[in-house]
Amino acid sequence: MLAVREKHIGKAKSAQKAPVYDFRFRYLVGEQSWARLPRAVQTRFSKRLADSALANYQGSVIETRHSRLGWLFAQICRVIGAPLPLCRDPNVPAVVIVSEDRESGGQCWTRIYGRERGFPQVIHSAKRFAGSTGLEEYLGNRLGMALSVEADEHGLVFRSDHYFVCLFGKRIRIPHCFGPGETTVIHRDLGDRRFAFDLDLAHPLFGELVHQHAEFRDA
Repeated sequence: MLAVREKHIGKAKSAQKAPVYDFRFRYLVGEQSWARLPRAVQTRFSKRLADSALANYQGSVIETRHSRLGWLFAQICRVIGAPLPLCRDPNVPAVVIVSEDRESGGQCWTRIYGRERGFPQVIHSAKRFAGSTGLEEYLGNRLGMALSVEADEHGLVFRSDHYFVCLFGKRIRIPHCFGPGETTVIHRDLGDRRFAFDLDLAHPLFGELVHQHAEFRDA
């Protein structure tokens, strides 16, 4: 009896330690599109980071570009936590840490970008599975954007659908004419446990404002 009991306890402990599969990104893109993704991308976006679990990715920022207006806009965005890259230093170290957003059950993303001078830039945002598109990213000071997400054979593409601000318990949509333009984030698998991260902010009248290309490796 003792041996049987210990066997069941061992199984229970193994079940508690087993990682929980997160279906939410899979649900957003649909089964057919999810099946097209590289296995490494499926693994990265199906980790359920509950309690104190973390996902760490290390790499470097290869290139950052700003137009004059884009650089000015990035500096102005310091008042909401500086969600855009502030400098153009190439080939600087970078780290991304993903954890659970306990308030919403979503994910907190912390990006640390090195600089040639001074302290690294730290960018915080939270992805929440909510809203009309099913996915929203909160940037700071009650500002956020709703995201659409698509999958192909190379990775995932996130595009801003609209921006919004939360005031007095209400979610107020910002008209397109007052927004900064379309934000596109691409997660592209490079093989050998590596992936590329591309951020683009483009305005319909002023063209490209910000572009950033970084490459990371699974920890």
